[in-house]
Amino acid sequence: MTSPGWTGDTIPDLTGLTAVVTGANSGLGFHTALELARYGATVVMACRDLRKGEAALARMKHELGRPALELRRLDLADLASVRAFAVEMRTAHPRLDILVNNAGIMAIPRHVTPDGFERQLGVNHLGHFALTGLLFSCLTRAGSSRVVTVTSASHSVGRIDFDDLMSERRYGRWRAYAQSKLANLLFAFELQRRAEHTGLDLVSAASHPGYAATNLQHPWSQTRPPGWLRTAGDLAAQPASAGALPSLYAATMPDVRSGDFFGPRWFGLRGSPTRVRAAARAYDSATAEALWKRSAELTGVDFAELG
Repeated sequence: MTSPGWTGDTIPDLTGLTAVVTGANSGLGFHTALELARYGATVVMACRDLRKGEAALARMKHELGRPALELRRLDLADLASVRAFAVEMRTAHPRLDILVNNAGIMAIPRHVTPDGFERQLGVNHLGHFALTGLLFSCLTRAGSSRVVTVTSASHSVGRIDFDDLMSERRYGRWRAYAQSKLANLLFAFELQRRAEHTGLDLVSAASHPGYAATNLQHPWSQTRPPGWLRTAGDLAAQPASAGALPSLYAATMPDVRSGDFFGPRWFGLRGSPTRVRAAARAYDSATAEALWKRSAELTGVDFAELG
């Protein structure tokens, strides 16, 4: 049972552990990396924009003093960047204890990545799928590791359209976003099943932040009326530091089990983290297996350790 008022103050000592947080320069990722470092972990901040990453690193050092923080470039939209980051990590940190797949984009106009993927699926799902697979030897070397995949409540209206996975025939920004967020959960739960089948000591959990005030809200504001409605939304949103709590719980607390899913306590929008139930389609093992196979084909990453 999660504590009804959990605020991160009982995170255990993480000294000696290494963590990677994607999108650590702002929002949920910033606060996730900050708290992991606060409790002693060596944290690799994986950021696309190094200028923004440097500013975030300076803020963390100002607050924490001399934390064990590193900044490395990672562009999840580009598989070449994902592979380069993984090579650096395998050399610098051959053991990885915590991977938080946090970075994401939301409801943008249709763009295609350098690898030909619809950008929301490419960044939110395929980039993280490839990253996890390329770092899997580091995760298994840790002996007991965790992968936390950050999704959204929008997964509940998502569908995986295998006939038009890249939205080439029909594109809706929210439809593509919801598909990518459902893909996050299908991946997290399929990773859980495969790790358990192989006997690996790895926890694959998922989290969602509820309605949090982050940079992801910028595209949202462009697709809704301005003025009082936007102000009301800003007031309803919880701060990014609170939105990061479900991820932090999943990444650190001893009672977390593989396959757990954490979100805010109050109507899934705000409040301290608690275990939540995903939409039924997120637990569809046949869809998850098919998506895993397609993702491996698209990215060229096969998770060899899982057989």
